Amino acid sequence: MRPYRDIATVAALQVLCFSFLGHFEPQFFLLHLYQTVIYMAILILLFYMDDRWAYMIGMLAPVAWLSMVFATGLLGGATRQVLRLTRGQGVTNEVSFIAAVAAVLSVLMIVFCARHWKREYSGLGKTASTFAISVGVVALHYGILAIWFWNMIPTQIANG
Repeated sequence: MRPYRDIATVAALQVLCFSFLGHFEPQFFLLHLYQTVIYMAILILLFYMDDRWAYMIGMLAPVAWLSMVFATGLLGGATRQVLRLTRGQGVTNEVSFIAAVAAVLSVLMIVFCARHWKREYSGLGKTASTFAISVGVVALHYGILAIWFWNMIPTQIANG
């Protein structure tokens, strides 16, 4: 058996985080469901032992997600929720808190995937092609997500 239980665990926890976000933000349920797709793909790739692709996508997808969360300001709210907890105060915004948990899981995913990539594929000459194709997959996934989210905002404001 391949030793990538750490990556599979983090990917499964990310799926749970996005599922919880879908629960707390029912108007964005489909959006959060779509966010789970890339992490489910990582789990499927690991199951079928296509770990080279899982590792590369596992490094790139969290970077893209963290960039989007930072750009939308959600990462700032997540940081405020964590700071409230460190001061012994309660969580005031569950969505921001779950985003903080997902951000920590994203960093762990990047670290674990990079460690596995370095150990198993570094120096084999597969980095450039795997990176290029994985960037395309991740860019397509998050491009669709960004366009979908952007088009969804006016509808949610009008209905809100």
